[in-house]
Amino acid sequence: MKQFLLFSNTEIYLLASAGILFMIQVLYYLISYMRPYRMQQKASKKAEQKETVHPPVTVIVYAKNESENLKRFLYTVLQQDYPEYQVVVVNDGSTDESDDVLKRYENQYPHLYHTYIPEDVKYLSRKKLALTVGIKAAKYDILLFTEANCRPLSKNWITVMARNFTEETEIVLGFCAYENKKGYLHKLASYDNLLTGLQYLSSALIGKPFMGSGKNLAYRKQLFFKNKGFSNTLNLHAGDDDLFVNQFATKQNTKVEYSKESITQIAPYEKFKVWKEMKVSQAATRKYYRGSRLTVYRFGDLTRYLFLISVMILVGIGIYSNPVMAGIGILFYLLYFLVQAIVFRKSSDMLQQKPFTGWLPLLDIVQPIYSLYIRFYRLFRGKNDYTFRLGNK
Repeated sequence: MKQFLLFSNTEIYLLASAGILFMIQVLYYLISYMRPYRMQQKASKKAEQKETVHPPVTVIVYAKNESENLKRFLYTVLQQDYPEYQVVVVNDGSTDESDDVLKRYENQYPHLYHTYIPEDVKYLSRKKLALTVGIKAAKYDILLFTEANCRPLSKNWITVMARNFTEETEIVLGFCAYENKKGYLHKLASYDNLLTGLQYLSSALIGKPFMGSGKNLAYRKQLFFKNKGFSNTLNLHAGDDDLFVNQFATKQNTKVEYSKESITQIAPYEKFKVWKEMKVSQAATRKYYRGSRLTVYRFGDLTRYLFLISVMILVGIGIYSNPVMAGIGILFYLLYFLVQAIVFRKSSDMLQQKPFTGWLPLLDIVQPIYSLYIRFYRLFRGKNDYTFRLGNK
């Protein structure tokens, strides 16, 4: 009878553990990460033509030493196909040619207004100060935020973001894709961005919004002042977008827009340390998130890494003693990779971000390690300067 037993008790436990972790990962991808795509497909099949309203909108663009990006991208905001909107660019103490660029644009576009935060102003979060100044300068209640190194990919960006506002709607979450650029580090940033985007979009779609991105985010001016702006997070350099959404977004007042026309795109960072410092900034604010959604996704990251480790253990045992174990481990991984690749491929196409299928096996291992490194880096560096000064780019 023993000759028919292919596995020892230990091997059975390992196989069962790997199988459970495999199922958890498949469920995360097919249920949570695939949710935006599934809901988009469902909406497109209905193809309901609703009357599009055009409430007046103020677009607020944050800029710090972004003269070149203002030359490249600001016209895509200024030339939107929208009947009534204002563009407010907040120039945060720039020392480059940003002011001259903005003055030239103002001569050409009467709906552009720009304001300046002096370089020597002392404030814990200059960005929050700059955005507050921009919000006060806004003529209209609906505010649509982006940054100078971003561009909308469609002339209908304002239209599709603004159409979500009803009497109950106070916040609209959008997505900002990474512009494609060669190099592994840029692939890592794109992968991390897509993963984060799918997390907050998916959660908001089931009525549990927990964060958003200031590179493509809209909310009402009334909501901002009703809650005293950023007063709850003035002790933090960052948090002008994710923490604001985390504090005030609810199932009732928040909608999600991720149609292709709603996507903005960020230019790749020339220096990897800029992206790294943005990750440090996120690590500093995430500890203040309310609710359990971030914990849910961190559990997903943990089980993903445990699954990859279990596959390596199965393959290792197979090499030394039981080839069947290696075969099962490889099968688990191939099925996992297939599910992951399909979900990311469809989601990338939907969100206008170039897919990175060939890089997935490596990105899948490096991204959680790098995120863990960022958290430790943040702890050891302390609180003195955990938000990168964009002027140092």
